[in-house]
Amino acid sequence: MVIMVIDHTRDFVHGPALRYDPTDLTTTSFAIFMTRWITHFCAPVFVFLAGVSAYLQKMRGKTTPDLSRFLWTRGLWLIAVEVVVLHVLIWFSLDFRFIGPLQVIWAIGWSMVVLAGLVYLPLRAVAVFGVAMIALHNTLDGVTSQAFPWMVLHQAGLVMLTDRGPLVWVQYPLVPWIGVMAAGYAFGSVYEREAERRVRIIRRLGLFLIAAFVLIRAMNIYGDPAPWSVQPTALFTALSFINATKYPPSLLYLLMTLGPALVALAWFESRGRPDSWEFSARSALVTFGRVPLFFYLWQWVLTHIAAIVVNIIAGTSFAYLLVMPPAFFNPPPGTGFRLWVVYLCWVVIIAFEYPLCRWFAGVKQRRRDWWLSYL
Repeated sequence: MVIMVIDHTRDFVHGPALRYDPTDLTTTSFAIFMTRWITHFCAPVFVFLAGVSAYLQKMRGKTTPDLSRFLWTRGLWLIAVEVVVLHVLIWFSLDFRFIGPLQVIWAIGWSMVVLAGLVYLPLRAVAVFGVAMIALHNTLDGVTSQAFPWMVLHQAGLVMLTDRGPLVWVQYPLVPWIGVMAAGYAFGSVYEREAERRVRIIRRLGLFLIAAFVLIRAMNIYGDPAPWSVQPTALFTALSFINATKYPPSLLYLLMTLGPALVALAWFESRGRPDSWEFSARSALVTFGRVPLFFYLWQWVLTHIAAIVVNIIAGTSFAYLLVMPPAFFNPPPGTGFRLWVVYLCWVVIIAFEYPLCRWFAGVKQRRRDWWLSYL
């Protein structure tokens, strides 16, 4: 979640962020590319671990009907949060003639609704469903349509809901995110094994996914609609190799991100007693992790405010930050700041987030109100 904030801060603060794709190798730099690329790990891990979390609830004794009820009700709640609440927090506007972007909370919400039905199936069937959707969905890359149902399922972009609007920005089509959560749910069963064996399984699976990414990507035949190519320098050729498609996430994108994430998960679990500095850092991250939705909502507000504040300090206009898309994506020339300002704002935003999240984590620890489980 902390890494995710870098990307959203860049969206509002960085000068070139609104004018070109940071992964476009014809216009980007190494620093800008990597600032974007490192945040690719966030959404796949969020969705995958949401599935794991659902299985852990089952392990703790929640019945299948109770788990299913929680998943579909929380899923619908998250969809409402994305469409209504986040619209206001991101754009500081009540104008719903434009809706979106429909992002990770939207994808998690619908994935939970589908998982609410899948939990009644045998675990092996859920695993097959999830892996098959991840592995095979790129066979549909050649199918394009401006029909709203298809945009929701597999094609990112802007679409008019009716002839009179609103204009909807579908950034996270639901396929294969639904499969990622289903795979995460099936993967959760490894936590029923003893720790040493569990760590070994997680590490080997992570290394297998990384190897699969390298092999399939090197073949340049399937797994991503954008093949890699030789660039003017070896460095940019390497960047082309790892420049996998996110909207919707390709098979290679998911292998590239979930593989290292699983290796890291195994490494964190196998670590011994942390020293004092590492213990403090872990404690702060755990605090954020206890209130993920609360953290997510606040970081949108803080990134938008940070962009306004740095413009005020620099004596430049921030009017472009108070308009709705598509005008938002056509800022005046010279708008925005250099990359180091993005990172400075990121640090300040995280510093503001910590006391807020610590307070709310305390509220959730002290109270057992049913509605707190939805936040």
